[in-house]
Amino acid sequence: MSSQQLQFLSLQKLPARLNAKEAAWLLGFSPHEIPILMSGGLLKPLGHPPANGPKYFSATIIEEYRRDEKWLARTSDRIVQFWRTRNARKSGNIENQQGLD
Repeated sequence: MSSQQLQFLSLQKLPARLNAKEAAWLLGFSPHEIPILMSGGLLKPLGHPPANGPKYFSATIIEEYRRDEKWLARTSDRIVQFWRTRNARKSGNIENQQGLD
């Protein structure tokens, strides 16, 4: 855990708006997993940011998601599904994608 991450997680009061890295830290995911959750419709940024622009998330919503076991299970399944599909495509083994829907 980086000192920056440790410092952020030890804040008494979070900012109202979190960037993708801060949201990932708070949820216990890697920053590179945030776009996967967004593409799966499990995490929505504030407003209507451009596709290549920075994304911000509501700290209140992120806190709710932290306590929601069902949401955490769905997000974990989505990440596993993403990597399973990607690895199957990479290896050319389409059969590995069965049972993902």
